[in-house]
Amino acid sequence: RWCHDIGREQAANKPLLRTVFQAMMHLCLFSPQKTTLLFVIRDKSKTPLEKLESILRADIQKIWDAVPKPHNHVHTPLSDFFNVEVTALSNYELEEDKFKEEVAQLQQRFIHSIAPGGLAGDRRGVVPASAFSISAQHIWKVIRENKDLDLPAHKVMVATVRCEEIAYEKHSQLRSDKGWLELKKAVHLGPVQGFGKKLSSIIDTYLSLYDKETMFFDEAVRNAKRKQFQSNVLDTVHPAYKTMIGHLHSKGLKDFKTTLDGSLGNGEEFASSVHYWTRYIMLDFDKGSTGNNQIHYS
Repeated sequence: RWCHDIGREQAANKPLLRTVFQAMMHLCLFSPQKTTLLFVIRDKSKTPLEKLESILRADIQKIWDAVPKPHNHVHTPLSDFFNVEVTALSNYELEEDKFKEEVAQLQQRFIHSIAPGGLAGDRRGVVPASAFSISAQHIWKVIRENKDLDLPAHKVMVATVRCEEIAYEKHSQLRSDKGWLELKKAVHLGPVQGFGKKLSSIIDTYLSLYDKETMFFDEAVRNAKRKQFQSNVLDTVHPAYKTMIGHLHSKGLKDFKTTLDGSLGNGEEFASSVHYWTRYIMLDFDKGSTGNNQIHYS
């Protein structure tokens, strides 16, 4: 999971972990052999790992405590069934060499998983190789007969992870995009001609890049993650959008006052002048905001 997703419901895959715990309790899949739950945090930040681990362990414990259990396991602690480990990888963009080194070290833990102290070092209840076929058949039989174990298809799980990663990457690229940074800076100084069209063009560029890189993944997943990505992008650009609308609003009020005062000074009727200049200023406002309507906020 990504460092910035720690504590979130969907992004941190809490529902999946909850399903695993529930299935285990429902089917009484208890074994003297403990299972290691290894949580790998991507792109660690300046937040101390100890704090992230504390949050993660607290979330896991809450999920475990909330799962209904058989009478004889109501008070059984999580540690009786699982060894929970947490590790973190450096930021790939900022420390690529260190990231690769840490991945290589983590890889060794899997390669030597059955060594003492390894990920699968707890060998109690292990099935001998000669009985693997029978054991695998039994496991598959249990899965087929219990819908509680009908976890998302592999392609859906892969699509979910990759689409989230691609969306995160494109969002990061947009935030550092030269055109976007220049536009954001310019709009803080005053109205920008064609602001809406320029901003929409930038957003469309990164949505298109997302579409291109996710086109071969599960359609439902990539569409759902696209909507989420688009929503996050709109949240990012919203302050600049509001600033631009504020400029147009201020200009409209100023122009309205100036033109109305001029009309009244020439002896024109108040009601008709207000009606005429209100309509004129609103048309001018609409013209100035042309293209902004391409950016939709709910």
